[in-house]
Amino acid sequence: MTVGTGEAAASGAEGNGRAVGDGDAVVVDGLRKRFGSGPDAVTAVDGVSLRVERGSVVGLLGPNGAGKTTLIKCVLGMVLPDEGSVELLGTDVASDPRAAYGRVDAMLEGARNDYWRLTVRENLRYFTTIGGVDPDSVADRHDRLLRRLGLADRADTPVRELSRGMKQKVSLASVLAGGAEVVFLDEPTLGLDVESSRTLQRELRRLAEEEDLTVVLSSHDMDVIETVCDRVVIVSDGRVVADDTVDRLLRTDAVSAVRVTSPDLDADLVDAVGDRFEVTDVDPLDEGARIEVAVDGAGLYDLFAFLRSREVRLHGVRTVEPDLEDVFVSLTGIEDGGGGDGGSDSAGHESDSAGDEPDRGPRTRRGADR
Repeated sequence: MTVGTGEAAASGAEGNGRAVGDGDAVVVDGLRKRFGSGPDAVTAVDGVSLRVERGSVVGLLGPNGAGKTTLIKCVLGMVLPDEGSVELLGTDVASDPRAAYGRVDAMLEGARNDYWRLTVRENLRYFTTIGGVDPDSVADRHDRLLRRLGLADRADTPVRELSRGMKQKVSLASVLAGGAEVVFLDEPTLGLDVESSRTLQRELRRLAEEEDLTVVLSSHDMDVIETVCDRVVIVSDGRVVADDTVDRLLRTDAVSAVRVTSPDLDADLVDAVGDRFEVTDVDPLDEGARIEVAVDGAGLYDLFAFLRSREVRLHGVRTVEPDLEDVFVSLTGIEDGGGGDGGSDSAGHESDSAGDEPDRGPRTRRGADR
């Protein structure tokens, strides 16, 4: 994940040992946060340094308890770190928080991100206004967002009357309505159907490429991360364990697999293959079996030579390349992209009280830990 400077360069800061330049929108340097004291103290963020280039979409992954949510909240000023610094668009958040967060917005999972008694369009206008922008000056932008996100025909509908997926899209539209230059999105596709999720992904890519929007995206959905993100940061035990492009991360896992289907693969022969190779999956069929074997390049030749020596007829051969989930598991040892950690927001509720207010992170400052 990269956090960095926009129009002004960050001087002297580094992320992951790399010099920070004019192209960074977010810069995090040596961030640490502990909760509690004595033997029961928990280090949620342990010396994290990273950066996000302006106009990029960066994925943030981490298992439950990894420190991902605390890290995001420290960057957004919702949790005060014990050590380290954060710069947003060239401004140090500690020295001038108002300026630093003036062009930043966030959508947090489990938080109320909109006013449900207001209509969809009223929410966009309201959050644009509190961001210091005249809503009339960006009315065309609002119309485009409503149209692209499939909300145009519900623009005058109170948010409380919408489905969960539609509310999620309203939250995203509200975040983007005022022209924020950096946005943090936690599980933005949660509750969306497949087509709505794809629409959202296309819109994020368009905004990044055409309008120079910087996005830090956290999601359980590895397919969303692979499709949308330029880079991926994986956090485990409060530390960054990987920070690279999806393609490079996939290449770090040199072992791929081959899936072989044959009517000759009975139980004895499957056991024989398992004695010499790493069999990762066995699927018995009416006749024979389908097996998956983890092999590298040289091992592939050895496997086929062994099968040929046993006169195994091959009815199907398919290579299985590692995906981002495989990389995640190999780096963290955990088979779940993970939600929040101990610092996550409490779940939102659908109260109809007129006093209910959304938790919107840096602009309204109502998203602090409870």
